[in-house]
Amino acid sequence: MQGRPAYLRIADEIREKIHSGAIKAGTRLPSNDELADFYAVSLMTVRKAMEQLKSEGLVESRTRGGTIVKQRRPIRRISSERYLADIGPQDVPKSSYTSDQGITWSEYRLDVSYEWAAADAELAELFGVDPGTRLLDRRFVFYSRGVPTQMSRPYLLASDVEGTPVADPNNEPWPGGTFNQLRSIGIVVDDITESVRTRMPTPAEAETLKISTGVPVFAITRRLLAQGRVVEVAHPIVVPGDSAVLDYRIQI
Repeated sequence: MQGRPAYLRIADEIREKIHSGAIKAGTRLPSNDELADFYAVSLMTVRKAMEQLKSEGLVESRTRGGTIVKQRRPIRRISSERYLADIGPQDVPKSSYTSDQGITWSEYRLDVSYEWAAADAELAELFGVDPGTRLLDRRFVFYSRGVPTQMSRPYLLASDVEGTPVADPNNEPWPGGTFNQLRSIGIVVDDITESVRTRMPTPAEAETLKISTGVPVFAITRRLLAQGRVVEVAHPIVVPGDSAVLDYRIQI
């Protein structure tokens, strides 16, 4: 540990105190000058430590308010069984998103953008169609109680949905999500595949999700199938990695 740069050792100590709860959200940290005196380091070293913690989304600077420990978002548990909420009875409006967030329909908001596009080589491979195949390119931002917590870019085949209510963005959000949308036009999803990787967010993703560019995200590629045919590709679904746990159940 002694071989680590001083700014990282300072960041390590403050980070551990934040995670343990010794320094609580909303706490104003000592000034950079005070920290420099406490750790017997230069002001530049303290500034680098603060920048490190800011990049991790743990603290933020406020005008005339110093450096404040940020409020951590509630941890969202994303279960492999979450889609049961989409295919189950819609006695009250719900979806897999509202279910795993534990929110009501009135606490849910979805920003949407629709446009027609041609499948590039990657999407064509995921769908199992020819490049250039016409697609409905949908872009979603999901909000829980006003906080953006997920982005998604789900594509549908134009041959399935063009001229139907599914292609009308004014019908969003749709209870039961894509599953119920497709069921309304006679397509019953019976299989789901997901591939998950982690990466750093793009600047646009960080801005939309209100996270630091130093916070990694889960990037999920989902395919919905009906009788062996791919009917939707969500590529990608983006979820902040500091406030989500992916739960998988494997029965053997």
